[in-house]
Amino acid sequence: MRVMMPVSRKTVMAMKSYQTQAEGLVRTYLLADPVIPYTAVFSGILACKMGYDITQVISSGYSKTYATLTKIQKIEWNNRGISTIHAIFITTMSLYFVFFAELFSDRSITGLVTFRSSPLSNFALGVSVGYFIADLAMIFWLYPSLGGMEYVLHHLLSLIAVAYSMLSGEGQLYTYMVLISETTTPGINLRWYLDTAGMKRSTAYLINGVVIFFSWLVARVLLFVYLFYHVYLHFHQVEQMHPVGLFLVFVVPAVLATMNLMWFGKILKGLKKTLAKRQ
Repeated sequence: MRVMMPVSRKTVMAMKSYQTQAEGLVRTYLLADPVIPYTAVFSGILACKMGYDITQVISSGYSKTYATLTKIQKIEWNNRGISTIHAIFITTMSLYFVFFAELFSDRSITGLVTFRSSPLSNFALGVSVGYFIADLAMIFWLYPSLGGMEYVLHHLLSLIAVAYSMLSGEGQLYTYMVLISETTTPGINLRWYLDTAGMKRSTAYLINGVVIFFSWLVARVLLFVYLFYHVYLHFHQVEQMHPVGLFLVFVVPAVLATMNLMWFGKILKGLKKTLAKRQ
């Protein structure tokens, strides 16, 4: 039986002091309004580099499949590690801001919902901007190995919309609603990993396909319907945005929704094909 040693008052005070200093540094530098865009975007790009290296190290040491891949396949393997990490981060932040935070709640009386922002919401968007910049750079560098023109269009639209929302503070609620769609990314990446590892006929591959189908339906189809309905209900607030913001609120979600429906059709077709083979 292990005995827990009591922590001295001096140690507790020291820990609280360090915590206060850390929080102060975050507020003063990372979340200081004038430098948020720069620190956030830089943090996003740096996180991509770290995610790439970590994925490479872990895969080299624990995956037998990784050693058999070609150079391009290894790059895509590592790149999908980055997108998975970003997806988990931005989905968590988006769900928090859209459904739990008071910032964009209709109960809040802090001004029009289309003009609300906070240091934290700006920082999270900046990290996402850094990711899209880094990922676009890799797509262009290895084009079309990491994705064709549809990926370029998707990333460019996302980058422009998220960057504008971060810099202007406009339409951040709708930006986060769209970013919730990143919740499907880990499943898509897992599907690629399983396929590359020769597990296309496994039960895990089938279950993952079913999860992708339902998550895509909710996050990339139904949620966009809710977004357009929210815009309709708050149109008197939306119409007061800058013309650029108005354009992005209406055009970007519409284009992405169309692309999502096209991909959803392919997912449904692929799932039917997989189920038919197993029967």
